[in-house]
This record gives sequence, structure tokens and C-alpha cells, in this order.
Amino acid sequence: MNNKFSFTIKSIRFDENYNPSQNTRITTNFANLARGEQRQQNLRNALVMIDNRFNALAHWDNPKGDRYSVELEIISAELSIDIEDNRGTFPVIEILKTNIVDKQTNERIEGIVGNNFSSYVRDYDFSVLLPDHNKNTAQFSIPDNFGVLHGNIFKYFIDSEAYRENFNKTPVICLSVSSKNIYYRTGNEHPVLGIEYQQDEPSLTDAYFNKMGLRARYFMPPNSVAPLAFYFNGDLLSDYTNLELISTISTMETFQKIYRPEIYNANSVAAQCYQPSLNQQDYSLTRIVYDREERSQLAIEQGKFTEEKFIKPYQTILEQWSANCVL
Repeated sequence: MNNKFSFTIKSIRFDENYNPSQNTRITTNFANLARGEQRQQNLRNALVMIDNRFNALAHWDNPKGDRYSVELEIISAELSIDIEDNRGTFPVIEILKTNIVDKQTNERIEGIVGNNFSSYVRDYDFSVLLPDHNKNTAQFSIPDNFGVLHGNIFKYFIDSEAYRENFNKTPVICLSVSSKNIYYRTGNEHPVLGIEYQQDEPSLTDAYFNKMGLRARYFMPPNSVAPLAFYFNGDLLSDYTNLELISTISTMETFQKIYRPEIYNANSVAAQCYQPSLNQQDYSLTRIVYDREERSQLAIEQGKFTEEKFIKPYQTILEQWSANCVL
């Protein structure tokens, strides 16, 4: 059945002229910035923040702090199903690809693919399936096989011919740390990733990404105020160059400063023992504002859209495929 599932990859430049396509989740970081009256200024400011952060981290042979700029591509993966009378396509995954421009040598250097991670199926799992499962129960629990279908789709995508033709390395996804967990500094420090933290217990997001074949490490880069969660398959410290890692840090830390300023634009640095909080008040705002409440509501709408257009129409096929998926 696997040969009846295939992926088509599309790419679009993320710059100040970017407009989200109809297939893009509008809660996604990059799409959310490109909305409203201030959309172009939002995008311009975010891109300047990314470049400034990149140059601050890549400071060697860069005395004026302006040697590099980061170009971003939005990578969209559509899953095509072609089985008997069941034919259709659905936008299953969107990620970001970084590219680094060295203005001193006029060289364009490939960065990391992954970074931001956008998925309609994840919206369905967290905003429809999980709340429905816990609707009439006193104690929170996780549905059986929660995240398995999503994880198999992601692993199948990474193993696909379409992915291998376009990308040389496996993805690194970079997210905010969980406000439900406590993080402890270790003695490990990387020159670019910074100080490593470990958490007291795995989060629900960790378990979900583990089903995608990814594990997490937590690092607070130099001059950052909180650790970031890096999800990867392989060796994060050895598989990627310093410039590749910096492209991910500068991009995703910028998004987090905008969307979670209480954590990533706080006015004090994470301590030895650190629990993130969205309720703490000692932080600074960027010049980019967004509606976090609207974003949560849209996630529910997008989850229901996925249920209607993807999960229900192809449920039997997807369940059979996922049960027999060996990756």
C-alpha cells in the first residue's frame, strides 16, 4: 500500500512580501506574522531580528556584525493518496529551510531544514482528539495510539524519495520549552548551542515527537535568556555545522521572542533550576504584536478541518497503512 502514498514538495520564499497560501495553517509562526495591516512591517522587523541574532552568534571574522544574512524558504509537503476509488491530496507538513548568505565571499550556504514545524494532523490530535477523549473524565489521560499516525506520516516523509531528492540532512525542529516542566543546568556547554539543560520528566510534546522518530535536547545559546528544545534524529552536535545551527537558533529564537516574550524576551536569565512561565511579568515586548487567544481558537478550527477533510474520509485506509507501516 505504501507505493500508493506519495509526497509532493513545494517551496516558497519567506520574505517581507510573503502571503500565506490557502493550504497554510494560519496559526503557524511565519503565516501568523503575515496577517493584518502591519503584515509587511512585521515580516521586515522579524527578518532583521533574525539577521542580527545570526551575526551576533557568528561573530568570528565578522567585526562589524553584518557579514551574514539568512534567507528562509517555506517547505510544504502534500500527501497524495491513490487507492482504488480513494484519491486525494492533503497538506500534511510545513517546515522552514534556512539558507545563509555570506556577503563577504558572495557564497550561499545551505542551512537546516525543519526549524518551525506545522501540521494540520497535530492540530487534530491536540485540539480535537485529546479534548474529546478527556471531555467527561475527572483524570487526564492520553488516547491509545495517540500520535502514531502523525508520527508514521512524518517518518514516511523523511524516508521518501521526494525528501531525499531535496534535502541532504535530516530535520531539526526547534520549539519552546514546556511551562509544565522544570529544567536543570548540566555541566555541558557547546560554543554555539550554549548551556545544556535537562528536564525533570518528558513532556507530552516529547512523547509526541518521539513517535516521529525525534528526540530532544535543551540548550540555552550564548546571550539567550531561556533554553530552546531541539528535536532531531542522529547527533545534534556532530551532524550539523556551527553556521547551520546558528541559522536555526537565530530563526526560532526570534519567533519565540515574538510569540512567548514572557520566556524568551524576559529581563532575567534562566537560573540553574528553571521553570518557564507565561505568567511572569518581567519581560520586554518586541515591536511585533499578535493575538495569542485568536491563535488558540484557530488551532481548534484547523483541527476540525483536518477531521472533516482528511481523518474521516480516509480513516480506514490510514489506519491500515499506519498499522502496517514499518520504518
